[in-house]
Amino acid sequence: MAIAEVNVTALSLTETAANAVRDLLQKRNVPDHALRVFISGGGCSGYQYGMALEGEPRPTDLVIEQYGVRVVVDEVSLEYLRGASIDFVDDVMGSGFKIENPNATSACGCGNSFRTDGGPASEGGGCGHH
Repeated sequence: MAIAEVNVTALSLTETAANAVRDLLQKRNVPDHALRVFISGGGCSGYQYGMALEGEPRPTDLVIEQYGVRVVVDEVSLEYLRGASIDFVDDVMGSGFKIENPNATSACGCGNSFRTDGGPASEGGGCGHH
């Protein structure tokens, strides 16, 4: 299995986010899993972020390890996530992962959907997180 190790500047994870991922892995009793971060079409701005816990990276995945947590991302998603930072916020509005993406030229107020220069136009479908 050929898994590429990537420079952490490709995608970074804050220590707070890493702690949240570790807590989630322990609660689900899957301490050896990784956090998969991906981009898919949809949402009210054209693209949307997705995350899942995954046991084994795919052969073409890129693997980033920070603060003892593995993050896996496919090559296509990485192009949209390059330079992004994943954080975990917990405030009066709720808690969850937040992605600061320098490639996003606009985003939905929910923070889960974004657009890039040259990205697909919004079809007004809404993200359901308003």
